[in-house]
Amino acid sequence: MILEALIQNWVPQYAKVIDLGCGDGTLLESLHQLKSINPYGVEIDQKKILSCLSKNIPVIQADIDESIRDFEGLDFDIAILASSIQCLRHPDKALSNILSIAKKCIVTVPNFAHWQCRLQLSQGKMPVTKDLPAPWYATDNIHLCTIKDFEMLCIKLGLQIDQKKYLGTASSETFLSTRFPNLFASLGVYLIGSK
Repeated sequence: MILEALIQNWVPQYAKVIDLGCGDGTLLESLHQLKSINPYGVEIDQKKILSCLSKNIPVIQADIDESIRDFEGLDFDIAILASSIQCLRHPDKALSNILSIAKKCIVTVPNFAHWQCRLQLSQGKMPVTKDLPAPWYATDNIHLCTIKDFEMLCIKLGLQIDQKKYLGTASSETFLSTRFPNLFASLGVYLIGSK
């Protein structure tokens, strides 16, 4: 998978990594195998926590909004927030807090301005896409944003975007997703840090 390979490329060998919203631990497991990272997961879903534990991934059950500050002083090299930022109650505060516990953060942002979302909205329906797969009544998403919105938030918070990639619906970079990301990228992937 291109997204996983991209994240693997941005995570240094032997890094201390916290994955906020780690799901079943598959990403942390692959990073541990490929990069010999020191993995740590945070997840709220009990079934996903059990899956992490079955993979020998250290994980705690916690709400990201409530518990980020609990990790201060643990000095993580990288935090990962993959397709979770739109589920947080205060994404702006969360980003600042994440960068107080980790030197860098990898964030993936489903783009609500992608042409498929715009088309569905023009038909009077809330979008359902590969990167926003749940219908409106069953989604955890509470703060949908666009690529442009996210990058403007980083500027407002004084965060530095070290690297970014814009992926199309096939989870790969295309000419259109790179040239016109707010319209043709379904997912923005960022490596951010404090200035």
